Amino acid sequence: MTTDALNPSGTPPRSVNRFLWVALASAACLLALGVALLLPREEPLQRLGKLPAFTFTRQDGQPFGLQQLEGRPWVANFIFTRCPTICPVFTAKLARFQKQTADMGGELALVSFSVDPKYDTPERLTAYAAKYGADPARWSFLTGDYEQLKQTVVGGFKIAMGRNDENEDDIPSIFHGSHFVLVDRTGEIRGYYNSEDDDAVERLRRDAGRLVRGGE
Repeated sequence: MTTDALNPSGTPPRSVNRFLWVALASAACLLALGVALLLPREEPLQRLGKLPAFTFTRQDGQPFGLQQLEGRPWVANFIFTRCPTICPVFTAKLARFQKQTADMGGELALVSFSVDPKYDTPERLTAYAAKYGADPARWSFLTGDYEQLKQTVVGGFKIAMGRNDENEDDIPSIFHGSHFVLVDRTGEIRGYYNSEDDDAVERLRRDAGRLVRGGE
């Protein structure tokens, strides 16, 4: 009589059941590993240089700069409150981005630098922030000395900023870049994103999420 006969209940021995489960689990692990190897790996974000230390004045009148941002990723843009053309659209897109990244909360900061700081007092920046529904816990608007701001924006961020006319009231003469800039928790620039390109703004959202989660 063979010892491989079914037991009286007609079911395979328990040792066979255990073998089947082990085999199935091993196959599942190999399949998952194969899928992981086939999926494209995310390339590390670029490292585009560290920002110099800076401190300006926030919309609430408090000093605010790189030190207050240390330890969390952040997104920067460059605006002025009396701008009639690009700035309203640029700011509205960052306001929408604020909503799209609400799940990141205070882990992701937003910072708008005024390129017209003599006119953009903290009071004007406060009113401007309220107009766009800016959450003061996440979104800071900065003003300060014009030359120091220009040094930070042009020399640090490598973003255009300036005037074509010395007349402070010549609004059309004021110019600035229209890219968002992603900065990591150490103050290093990790990417530039064209605010006029919806795909680029979506990529910014994904890249910011990677930095918030601790990715590179």
